Amino acid sequence: MTGEPSSSKRLSAFRIVLLIAVGIATFGALTLPEALRPSALALQAGDVAPRDFTAPRDITFESAVFTAQRKQAAADAVLPVYTPPDPAISRQQITRLRATLDSILIIRVDAALTAEQKRAKLASISELQLSPEDIPTILSLSGDRWETLRAEALSVLERTMRGVIRESDVDTARRAVPSLVSFSFSESEVGLISDLVRPFAAANSYYSPELTEAARQAARDAVQPVQRAFKTGQVILRAGEVVTDAHLEALASLGLVRMGVQPLQLLGKGALIVMTAIFTGLYFYRRKRLGLLYNARSLLMVAAVYLVFLIGARFAIPNNVLLPYLYPLPAVGMLLATLFGIEAGIVISIITGILAAYGFNSDLLPYYLFTSLCGVLVLGPARRFWDYLWAGVAVTGAGAAMLVAFRFNAGGLDWLGVAQLLLAAAGCGFLSAAFALLGQYFLAQTLGLVTPLHLLEISRPDFPLLQLLLRNAPGTYQHSLQVANLAEQAAEAIGADPLLTRVGAIFHDMGKAKNAAFFIENQAPGQENTHQDMDPAEAAATIIRHVTDGVALARKYRLPRRLEDFVLEHHGSMLTRYQYNQALERAGGDASAVDAEQFRYPGPSPRSRETAILMLADGAEARTRAQSPRTEEEIRALIRGVVDYVQKEGQLDNTTLTLRDINLIIESFVATLRGAYHPRIQYPAAEPAPAASESLATTPRK
Repeated sequence: MTGEPSSSKRLSAFRIVLLIAVGIATFGALTLPEALRPSALALQAGDVAPRDFTAPRDITFESAVFTAQRKQAAADAVLPVYTPPDPAISRQQITRLRATLDSILIIRVDAALTAEQKRAKLASISELQLSPEDIPTILSLSGDRWETLRAEALSVLERTMRGVIRESDVDTARRAVPSLVSFSFSESEVGLISDLVRPFAAANSYYSPELTEAARQAARDAVQPVQRAFKTGQVILRAGEVVTDAHLEALASLGLVRMGVQPLQLLGKGALIVMTAIFTGLYFYRRKRLGLLYNARSLLMVAAVYLVFLIGARFAIPNNVLLPYLYPLPAVGMLLATLFGIEAGIVISIITGILAAYGFNSDLLPYYLFTSLCGVLVLGPARRFWDYLWAGVAVTGAGAAMLVAFRFNAGGLDWLGVAQLLLAAAGCGFLSAAFALLGQYFLAQTLGLVTPLHLLEISRPDFPLLQLLLRNAPGTYQHSLQVANLAEQAAEAIGADPLLTRVGAIFHDMGKAKNAAFFIENQAPGQENTHQDMDPAEAAATIIRHVTDGVALARKYRLPRRLEDFVLEHHGSMLTRYQYNQALERAGGDASAVDAEQFRYPGPSPRSRETAILMLADGAEARTRAQSPRTEEEIRALIRGVVDYVQKEGQLDNTTLTLRDINLIIESFVATLRGAYHPRIQYPAAEPAPAASESLATTPRK
């Protein structure tokens, strides 16, 4: 009694299969609309565009293609980087020149050589390419003048090597040597010094691949990401143009081209769906008392409504500017809240909002979440038509607020765009209210579900079935009203559905209208017939028949199927105790001689808190009417006896009632019955006014 209903293994398996099936369908809803969209062509760079492509909405995105191009251009602009002048090379070249000059000096001063031998030796120096004029000049110079030329040659080479000489600049540096010789020397001496120095002018700076690449990388890093923007309606690619990577990038950003299967995108969608499935399973596992969990038809209905609106959103959102904000996604939560309660509406609204907005503009997620939640909460129990209108207004207000917070704040909209989005939000509110109102009506009528509006409609006193009950069985009608009052208060006390409980209680005994005179509450005072003269089994069959007669009337007058549960379960599978005891008495107390099944109601026993409350209220009202307790203690003891008997018979085993619920129900019954059966004072009989009587009696007629 304190746990969940003993749901069958088949129902548990059905829940798991349904959750998996809905997860697979959700994956398809997130994937297939994009793949099947006609505008999502599979273009490649180098193809010819088959048609014009225009931006369906404003968009600004970071262009990887243009950024890469600018980085490459910056790297290409970097010149080759050379190493700084190497001083070691300069010193080496000066040393070589000094050694060569020393060799020339030795030849000049060698007295053992003839002039011809000296010229031959000077011409044979491999590191020099002396001209024919240089050798006589060298031999003709005095010692001091030679030393002067020698010092100038070393000085010119040192100054030459101080500069940056790259491999490509060696000839230029050698040609510049004469310009570095002092003007104090003669032309022939300048030519000799230049010929001595030129061979030793060498490259002292070389190309560095490492430094060059580092410079190019620094140039790439300095480039900022390139942002591209398109306005709504702007042409991105015209028919006949050759498709480039930049075109593909823009088209892909707007969802106008299919870039092939993206494993990471599929993985992301799969992860989201698995997470929502786990959340849904855990939530409803912890909320076992939700009635829809124990009805396969209700679970199917929730899944169908969720998938229809989700698939619609996934098809409607891509490539549209206003339609995502006009789409009535909040109707999902409002409709399910009307059919299955606010809690179901809120949970499904959160899941649907997240999945519908996944992969699209970031402002859609708060837009869908807050419009749906505000719509559900303002709609509440949805007992009046105006509740739907106010829910639509709430959806509109929440949508406008989210647009101001997340869409308008991003900029890029003119006044016309702002007005269009606000009108879309208003349309979303109107359509959501309309879908919820019409949807609950048609679904409730088609599937036999109950909605507050329908319950209120059929509980009106002028409803034909109630009129039939009132005319044919007025005692049963009054009994039903009393039971309804008891049950409604108790349902409210434990958090069950009070409206459903009240309406179910009003109709629970309507089958008695077909044979009203048989039941004692419809018999005239002082002429009660307890059918002592009838066969107990026959009397029990007549009494039990009011259950099946009630179901037949419910179907004839098209009552919601949920109300049939109240008719079938208000006696559960208990015995008609009075007739059974009569049969036992006639059998001399031999229980084996009496077929108990002939005295048993068809059942089933209550399967919800609402029908369980009705069973208890029906028994408590009948016992109270029969025994007329006078004190609160007597009322409580009487109700406790009813509850104990029902529990002993195992009639509450398939409900989610807890011991706390039972105690709250008993106290609620006591409070209601105490007010109904409080003692009243005995009014004295009215005495006729003597003077008036006499006057009337003696007044002569004319």
